[in-house]
Amino acid sequence: MFSMSGIKIDGLAIAQSVKERVKLAVVELKNQEINPCLATILVGDNPASSTYVRNKHRACEEVGILTKDHKLAKDITQQELNEIIADLNEDVTVHGILVQLPLPPQLDEFTITSRISPLKDVDGLTPHNVGLLAMKKAALVACTPSGIMEMFDYHAIDLEGKNVVLINRSNLVGKPLYHLLLERNATVITCHSKTKNLKKFCLESDIIITAVGDRNRFVLTPDMVSEGAIVIDVAISRYKEKLVGDADYEEIIKKASYATPVPGGVGPMTVAMLLKNTVTAASLSREIAR
Repeated sequence: MFSMSGIKIDGLAIAQSVKERVKLAVVELKNQEINPCLATILVGDNPASSTYVRNKHRACEEVGILTKDHKLAKDITQQELNEIIADLNEDVTVHGILVQLPLPPQLDEFTITSRISPLKDVDGLTPHNVGLLAMKKAALVACTPSGIMEMFDYHAIDLEGKNVVLINRSNLVGKPLYHLLLERNATVITCHSKTKNLKKFCLESDIIITAVGDRNRFVLTPDMVSEGAIVIDVAISRYKEKLVGDADYEEIIKKASYATPVPGGVGPMTVAMLLKNTVTAASLSREIAR
């Protein structure tokens, strides 16, 4: 039997190309006396969250975006956090606001993300921006889904008429991605933990996008992937002392036409799109100031 090996979708290289575009946009905005600035809010001392925020700051520095860092005690009250967000909404020198999730139990995520100004919502999580996305009008879209679309564009993968299986229905990945794929005229099926015959759906699809992130519960195995399909692995978790996705890349790439590795696939794209969203938000602020 003829054995093929697919093309690796290199998230690091594609993220770099996005960053180059962002750098140019930053220079252009600075020429117009706008200094793009991202404010981050980190509540408590969750080590993973601290690392994520640090990486985001480093990436901002790389492209010339200013950052304001708010490290808050883990026992902060909802009222106190609401006031900080209100101040940042009013601050004309801040263009993007990012609240690092998850939050401690005394804080309600929905209430907090809903308070961010939609024009500064670089995570694309406010009800306003989620609604705009459903109506094909969003300027600021969740970073991971828009990063995946950027990957398709980079490789000139046409989504029109393609059957796509999404194994995720979260507000961060599955739902926004569903709308973005529909906009490109793909046929999208959303699967989740209660889906029956998941393997059948996967085998009938041209593209599988998986974002479960728990190897003990789910693994995307090669027998679930049809020859020549495209596999985007969004998941990242630690399993047997290794960083892994939902699939074993080395096995999947033997059947797929394109596949993303973990790490080095979708992860770098998420940060790159955050930078892009911050510059977009800074541009929006210019339009409003006119």
